[in-house]
Amino acid sequence: MGRIFEVRKHAMFARWNRMAKQFHRIAKDINISVKSGGADPSANPGLRRCIQNARAVNMPRDKVEAAIKRASGKDAANFTVVIYEGYAPHGVAILVETATDNPTRTVASVRHIFSKYGGNFATSGSVSFQFKEMGVFRLSPEGIDQDDLELYLMDHGLDEMGESTGDKGEPQLVIRCAFVDFGNLQKALEDRGLVPLSAEREFVCAAPTEVPEEQAKEVLELIDKLEQDDDVQNVFHTLA
Repeated sequence: MGRIFEVRKHAMFARWNRMAKQFHRIAKDINISVKSGGADPSANPGLRRCIQNARAVNMPRDKVEAAIKRASGKDAANFTVVIYEGYAPHGVAILVETATDNPTRTVASVRHIFSKYGGNFATSGSVSFQFKEMGVFRLSPEGIDQDDLELYLMDHGLDEMGESTGDKGEPQLVIRCAFVDFGNLQKALEDRGLVPLSAEREFVCAAPTEVPEEQAKEVLELIDKLEQDDDVQNVFHTLA
């Protein structure tokens, strides 16, 4: 086990630096999880994942409970997860994961951002083949016997495990599995008493795109503008 490869992080720019945006994103995730699996976290792995991620960004417990209650109500909004594909300047592939109650509005907004910032909106399937859908867990490595944990998780769907750093440079242990094995790996960690810092579905690129720093700034500007859109949940890319 060594250092795990991750594409460039850009500190989530303005979107994730604003706490309200983080809470809004997680509240949407809660809505989708509750509608698909119910409001009981013990019986809904997706909701447990949302609650873990809420803790990671210090979302108050009362806000989490309120989001679950709203999602359980008959008047709750119905969000659809839609993934759009495109290219940033200089050939960097991008997947845009959205959660929307109005796909017509969302696709128009995403298309406009691509066009305005030098990208190209693409048809379905033209970009996604460059990514692998994975479950990604991030843990603090403190107190963990990494070799022992790796051996244990191999029986529960582990694809790869390695060291990385968080947004502030703090050490992290990154664990990945095929997304179909997400629930199995989540339960395996829970059975070990390990609480992830975050647990997400991510689209991990197979071949990163290397560009000079000046070109990378143009790519990151497009990513930033996409992330600021209220309907956008995540932006995945191949920028090295």
